[in-house]
Amino acid sequence: MSFIEILKVLVLGIVEGFTEWLPISSTGHLILVNQIIELKEPETFIKMFNVVIQLGAILAVVVMYFKKLNPFDPRKKQNQKIVTLRLWMKIVVACIPAAVIGLLLNDWIDAVLLDNPYVVAAMLIIYGVLFILLEKRNEGVSQPVERVTQISFQTALIIGFFQVLAMVPGTSRSGATILGAMLLGCSRSAAAEFSFFLGIPVMFGASFLKVLVYVKGGAGFSGNQIFYLIFGMIVAFIVSVYSIKFLMGYIKNNDFKFFGYYRIILGVIVLAYFGVTALAG
Repeated sequence: MSFIEILKVLVLGIVEGFTEWLPISSTGHLILVNQIIELKEPETFIKMFNVVIQLGAILAVVVMYFKKLNPFDPRKKQNQKIVTLRLWMKIVVACIPAAVIGLLLNDWIDAVLLDNPYVVAAMLIIYGVLFILLEKRNEGVSQPVERVTQISFQTALIIGFFQVLAMVPGTSRSGATILGAMLLGCSRSAAAEFSFFLGIPVMFGASFLKVLVYVKGGAGFSGNQIFYLIFGMIVAFIVSVYSIKFLMGYIKNNDFKFFGYYRIILGVIVLAYFGVTALAG
């Protein structure tokens, strides 16, 4: 285990923790950073690492929103417990499309799309444009769904279908679900919170599936790899806490257009970088 490799995992953990909750694609950033810093591990491990490291980010949501998501909190009144249980039921409903379609397309996406920087760049640009257009459409318009608990079961299911789009690298799970929720009349804060909560079962399930496929493929875990996973998750957890606080504070007084412009600029840079690299090769 070299110090340089530990630094690479540190960078990947920071990238994951910061980008997971912002609508700019954590997986896309991890793929791009991995191609630049090249963690010296087998490709199968790196693909699994990019997903499993997200558990650290998810634990940040669980810790920060534990009271709000806990239906058994003795400090809650009976009606508040019922509202919390209904929220969890909506989260489960929203997970159904990803659970079904994800299992069907997981292998194909891993084989065809996951390491393709041009797909990542295209999705960064396309969704960047969509965010800008959506925010321009919503200027001066109040949304009917102000709080996450006001989201209906039907709306939750449709948001779940938007989440399926995030299987394409560069899309952003939070970006797709936030965009979908806002198109359906949710406020920025309600859309962001539901995206956070929706990520809990989805990312736990995706991580379990990736580890299962990795092990079934005959691969094992070396001591270094176990350390990398644990260390990466810890870093992602710490950075995620600040990332979530930043986003929720930012959208109180700002819209998502900044993230749209960021995506477009990054997408163009990615196209230029890998285009030049391909020509030079």
